[in-house]
Amino acid sequence: MSSTAPAPSTTPRTVLVTGAGKRLGREIALLLARSGWNVAVHHRHSQAEAQQTAEDCNALSGRADSAATFQADLADEHSVRALLPAVAAHFGQVDAVVNNASTFEHDSAQTFGFAALDAHLRANTGAPILLAQALHAHLEARDGEGVVVNLLDQKLWNLNPDFFSYTLSKAALETANTMLALALAPRLRVVGVAPGLTLTSHLLSDDRFAELHRQSPLGRSSTPQDVAATVAFALTNGSLTGTTLLVDGGQHLMRFERDFSLM
Repeated sequence: MSSTAPAPSTTPRTVLVTGAGKRLGREIALLLARSGWNVAVHHRHSQAEAQQTAEDCNALSGRADSAATFQADLADEHSVRALLPAVAAHFGQVDAVVNNASTFEHDSAQTFGFAALDAHLRANTGAPILLAQALHAHLEARDGEGVVVNLLDQKLWNLNPDFFSYTLSKAALETANTMLALALAPRLRVVGVAPGLTLTSHLLSDDRFAELHRQSPLGRSSTPQDVAATVAFALTNGSLTGTTLLVDGGQHLMRFERDFSLM
């Protein structure tokens, strides 16, 4: 008697990308849509930008229902806890979370206070942990496997004292990567991706950004496309967990006395 192996599932995988309305989150969402993922586009205030990202994801995937927007304030625990169930209710299942959104406000050792630390820890550390917790529970309920990718920062391997509370919150998230990878295996993989200087800001002129971008052993730091491709790799490589991929042209190997935006 012959037997036939079951056909592989054709159901698209679903990924929640936080802060996907613009900048790096948008690039990640677009690449994943192009790769066949359903994309839950999270935003806090950027509704119009998030809607545009969702429409562009739909166009890239060739499916009108492959992307949708979801609002949540990542500094509010109730809002965070409601986010993944809302995505699951819309798409039927969730397979991955990319924690891209970050609070990034300047403080220093001299200006540090509890309020600044609390704001950064809530959005940058607490929210990613809660979303990993929620994804793990969702996967257990449907006997599935999944992955969380946490966006970190090369400055954790090349410390300077600028953006004090932001850096502490990302250092805590990097430690949580290891702890979550141990606690939630084998059902959930947890991987960090740490970009270098990738996008400019109001603090840098275009010329200064280009000059700083070249300051690495490879003569260039990361591009949004580099980071998005690394996130996609982390999502699909089933042997990666509890580690961080540095995507920075080697900038973490150099010594910088200040944050890029203040150099």
